[in-house]
Amino acid sequence: MYPEEVVAPMRQETIDIGFQELRTAKDVSDALEGATGTALVFINSVCGCAAGMARPGLAIALSNSEHKPDHLYTVFAGNDSQATAAVRDYFIGYPPSSPCMGLLKDGSLVSIIQRYDVEGHSADQVAGALTKIFSEHCG
Repeated sequence: MYPEEVVAPMRQETIDIGFQELRTAKDVSDALEGATGTALVFINSVCGCAAGMARPGLAIALSNSEHKPDHLYTVFAGNDSQATAAVRDYFIGYPPSSPCMGLLKDGSLVSIIQRYDVEGHSADQVAGALTKIFSEHCG
C-alpha cells in the first residue's frame, strides 16, 4: 500500500476529469451491479505509464470525443485492493493489469485497454484507442 499523500494527486487527476472513486468492494457493487448504459472503469496506478500515458490519454479522449461513457469510475490499484479486486471480477478473461481501462455496457465488459496497450504508446495514441472504443459503444 502506498502512502495516501503519494497517491492523492494521482486520484485527484481522475476526479478532476469527471471520474467517481470507488474505494470499497461495496462501492463497486453499488455502481456496477445491474447497471445500465456504459461505464468506463479505470484501474489507476502509481506507475510511469499511468502518469505519462493513461491519465493524460483519458483526459484527452474525454475532452475530444463526441461519444462518451455514461459513467466514469476509478479504483486505485495498490491502495483500494478490495475495490480493485471487485472491478477485476468484471474483467473476465483478462489477467490483472494496472493501469487498465474497461468499458462496460449494461454491466458486461465490451472493450478493455490493458497495461501492455498503454506501455510504449503516447497519451495521444491511448486517447485515440479510447475515442474509437467510445464511438463504437457509447451513444
